[in-house]
Amino acid sequence: MPPPLILDPAGLDLDRVVADREAIRKVNPQRFEMEQLTAIVLVDREQRMVAGYKDIRDDEFWVRGHMPDFPLFPGVLICEAAAQLGAYYVVSGGDIAEGHFLGFGGMEGVRFRGPIRPGDRLVLIGKMIKSHRRQISFNVQGFVGSTMVFHGDIIGVPLKQGDSAGPEEA
Repeated sequence: MPPPLILDPAGLDLDRVVADREAIRKVNPQRFEMEQLTAIVLVDREQRMVAGYKDIRDDEFWVRGHMPDFPLFPGVLICEAAAQLGAYYVVSGGDIAEGHFLGFGGMEGVRFRGPIRPGDRLVLIGKMIKSHRRQISFNVQGFVGSTMVFHGDIIGVPLKQGDSAGPEEA
């Protein structure tokens, strides 16, 4: 049984783009094949929520091999898209120190509930559930249409660009 909705995706105005790919690039460091968000459509600081989407294209790098003749958006990229959604919320809100970005720290309770294929729009809705200087967690749900196809908790850790030692001591 799927978990309760963070927010009903039917209530989102997907045409009201808050941040397009160029605006996302100003906040998130991922480029080229690793950019996993098309747009941000909601940032609600009071409710600690964010929503966005990824349009799944048939020319993406993974389509040819995952799975041949039946391409399925890989689970690892679903999780990466969810992490990028949370990172956008945190970094754009100034919730971490300047010069830092939010690295992927882990995930808990992740479940894949349905396929995502080229031509689909994966709508992601996240709610920040923990914010600490060393770790930030988001509960994220993903939808294709009204069907929940993914849910889980994504953990981010603030990292300073160029720092290989991990989260900085404050």
